[in-house]
Amino acid sequence: MRVETLSTFPDMFSSVMGASMMRIAQEKGALQFVAHDLRDWTHDRHRTTDDDPYGGGQGLVMKCEPIFEAYDSICEAAGGKAPYTIFLTPTGERFDEALALDLAERDHLLFICGHYEGIDERCYTLADRCISLGDYVLTSGELASMVIIDAVVRKLPGVLGDEGSAVDESFYDGLLEYPQYTRPASYRGMDVPEVLRSGNHKAIEQWRRQQSLLRTMQMRPDLMETANITKSDAAFLKTIAQTDDNPPETV
Repeated sequence: MRVETLSTFPDMFSSVMGASMMRIAQEKGALQFVAHDLRDWTHDRHRTTDDDPYGGGQGLVMKCEPIFEAYDSICEAAGGKAPYTIFLTPTGERFDEALALDLAERDHLLFICGHYEGIDERCYTLADRCISLGDYVLTSGELASMVIIDAVVRKLPGVLGDEGSAVDESFYDGLLEYPQYTRPASYRGMDVPEVLRSGNHKAIEQWRRQQSLLRTMQMRPDLMETANITKSDAAFLKTIAQTDDNPPETV
């Protein structure tokens, strides 16, 4: 996969894309990453990428000319083929696991990162998708794009050391991930559940699934409406619902 970003602060990507799994993905050849400086497509001595908004108001708006010219250059460098272009904006659709999986199927992504009070509306004609991380405002689109890139790239084949890692994570099956433990088996009066030390893989798998169900019910009940619930899951949930006591807490 080739991922490119277009922003006024390309250096912001250096630490994130040069460390951990993002660095490994590039070393393995699963990811090609390029951060473009939008100022490279300006034509004044101040390298201006923003201007006052028409109609008045506070703040500055990112100009359309540099963004369109940069987009044209990126397409030309790709042999005339347009990348799948994403704008980070509070007005976009909310990012989730399903969207991350969809983007992971793309060969070439371009993230156009806003700043200041926003982007000239005409630029959105370039968008294949507009995405928001949630109902809050960040300083810049660079921050949001790094989150999305991380979520997408780690789904590429060969990026994670254990190909099953992504399958067991939160939201993969619509549920939160089960609790995880490592050594020591006992610490400050808190013990690792006996089933995880039993060596009984079938029992461990069942415990983990049930813990995912319980954790999701307790912490994110909204996810239960769209989760992939099996017949055995339904039977377990029915048993929990029929008990007089509260559902057992996850440890």
